[in-house]
Amino acid sequence: MKLSFGEKIRLLREENELNQSQLGEAVNMTQRKISYIECGKYEPSNDDIITLCKFFKVSSDYLLGLTDKK
Repeated sequence: MKLSFGEKIRLLREENELNQSQLGEAVNMTQRKISYIECGKYEPSNDDIITLCKFFKVSSDYLLGLTDKK
């Protein structure tokens, strides 16, 4: 089963032992925005995707579900 964008963000966040507030602070987003991204209530902008890719050091292809390779 393929993971959604939000599920991948949640897993990456948990792998890095961060809570939503800590991740939000690190990438200049609110905790609420991180929460909405993770549960699929908010579709991230291109800038959000780039920021999260850089922070987690993963490709946009991975986050967008085009590949399973980080």
